[in-house]
Amino acid sequence: MSPELISLFTAAFVTFFVLIDAPGVAPIFASLTARGTPAWRRKMAVKSVFVATIILLMFAFGGAWLLDAMHISIDAFRAAGGVLLFLIALDMVFEKRTERREHRAEEVLEEQQKRPEPDDISVFPMGIPMIAGPGSIATAMFYMSEAQSILHQGVVLAAIGMNLLITLVIFLAAGPLVRLMGASVAGALTRILGVILAALSAQLIIDGIRGAFNIG
Repeated sequence: MSPELISLFTAAFVTFFVLIDAPGVAPIFASLTARGTPAWRRKMAVKSVFVATIILLMFAFGGAWLLDAMHISIDAFRAAGGVLLFLIALDMVFEKRTERREHRAEEVLEEQQKRPEPDDISVFPMGIPMIAGPGSIATAMFYMSEAQSILHQGVVLAAIGMNLLITLVIFLAAGPLVRLMGASVAGALTRILGVILAALSAQLIIDGIRGAFNIG
């Protein structure tokens, strides 16, 4: 693999790893599936990742057509995506994103407790927006729209697929993993990932402005 493709894979992998934030979502998954049997928890883990995969692939392959239909340039989308990712990064650093996720989880949990059998949480809230959220959807559109060849698209899809596989493994081991990490470690990891995402989003904004105004 050429240095260019390695660089693309690394950038895409890190970006999606930060956006999906599987270690941060694991405690929520564990709490939402606590009432189910081990087999049901495994089913929800597989189904959640499957739903998120379908959503991300839809936007990844349909993103270029959507941008063209709306007459949006890739530089404008790059800058707008950078702003969106920066806002997400701020939420991660100050744990606002975690609070909203926990609030959604509490609402779903309250509804579950009113029923004798656990509800299917694979589509909402796990598939979307926990895994395939606005940030990861927009980033999938951006990377695939900017890909110069089928090979580049394959590298981006490999980065997305690797992250979804990691998410599935973490979900399958969510219970023991949450007990091992603890709330403080999960919170610290989310903040660190938020700082990395802030740097990546700032670079996207700079690149978008440079491209739009032909600077540099």
